[in-house]
Amino acid sequence: MLPLGTLRKRIEPVVLCAQIASAFFDTGLQMVVKEQCAIATDALNPIPNEDSRQKAMSNFYMIYNMLSKFVPILPAIILARVGDLGYRKIPIVIPLVGYLVSRVVLLLVIVMELPVQAMFGGVVVHGLSGGFCSYWAGVMALVSLTSSKEDRSLHMMQMELVYGIAGLIGSLVSGHLFQLYSVDFKQGTLLVSLSVFLYFVCLIYTIFIFLMPTVSPSAQERNETNGIDTPYSKNILNILLLFAGGILYDVAVGGGMEILMTFEMKEPLNWNATQVGYGNAAGFLVFLTSFLGVMVMSRWVSDVTLIIIGMVSFAAGIYFMAFVTATYMFYLARALTLFALIPMPTIRALLSKQVNGSSYGITLISLQLSFKIASLAYTPIYTKVYQATLDWFPGFVFTLSSIITVFATIPVSMVGCRAGRADGYERILGD
Repeated sequence: MLPLGTLRKRIEPVVLCAQIASAFFDTGLQMVVKEQCAIATDALNPIPNEDSRQKAMSNFYMIYNMLSKFVPILPAIILARVGDLGYRKIPIVIPLVGYLVSRVVLLLVIVMELPVQAMFGGVVVHGLSGGFCSYWAGVMALVSLTSSKEDRSLHMMQMELVYGIAGLIGSLVSGHLFQLYSVDFKQGTLLVSLSVFLYFVCLIYTIFIFLMPTVSPSAQERNETNGIDTPYSKNILNILLLFAGGILYDVAVGGGMEILMTFEMKEPLNWNATQVGYGNAAGFLVFLTSFLGVMVMSRWVSDVTLIIIGMVSFAAGIYFMAFVTATYMFYLARALTLFALIPMPTIRALLSKQVNGSSYGITLISLQLSFKIASLAYTPIYTKVYQATLDWFPGFVFTLSSIITVFATIPVSMVGCRAGRADGYERILGD
């Protein structure tokens, strides 16, 4: 058992608790949107129309997701700079405040029967606090500072594993909790109340209990010279190629997963709250399989090869998802994506090796913000393509994601080729 002083320097309890709360929120929001969109569209159409419900849901998520990605851009940059000045807690604490407020808004939507569009206000507050990109970049910057370049990929993947296990647990129970209600409490009240409570606990822990781990001068020096001693070091072209691969992969994953939430609600799946929770849990199970994949394969293959394996895994699974017509087929498609979470933490680890320790925060937040900016384009494009293909091939957007993922492997492969040439050049010099 870890001593109390050591335990207080671990950020994992915050990540675990916050992600369980987030899984509760995601299921709650998904079911509330489904219910309110069905009521609104059925009131306008004498004959219930599944396509009109799907369009209403996808339009809501398009606006919601664009706000969640556009609003945090400037606040996240400011918080990253503050973190790099040495105030590493602030990029984690401020976003947690935004999370708490936005979850309270959903609770008010359920309890006071407010229109679901009130969530747009909640997501704006969440974004002004830095959002997920600031929170996760702050966590990863902390991991980078407290790990050596040799084991940084593994440490980052371990943090992703904690995130995934928490999401798995939260998703498995969220559907059951959503359906619990009584005369005094509406359906979903207990689930979202627990989400609010868990975020409050995270905030209190981070402010008053969590102690920032100290980085000794020698360790800081070692981190800052990592780039000089490696073939990857401070190479602008490698950084640009990693950014390109990461952005393309994020477009493929982000666009596909955003539409998947709406796809699950239509025939032939038409899931209820429990099934939604299990489906989300299947997604979080990928964190575990990806971590095991890194643990096993990193002994024999390079980081670049790991990234490509993960991308190919996602490309295969999302392509299969395009043809899903039954729940069991959905889980088969998810099974093919078992290594899909390997690329992003590995790309972050490779990027952190290019820069000094004092620049980890701004480098990682720049990657997250590039994802946000890209999403401003892909979110409406994916939504409109999905709406246009509903009648003849609803899974077309998943095929599109598969193609983009294949393109994402090209810049990553170029980084691997450049690294191989650099290694060969160093060996020649050594001879």
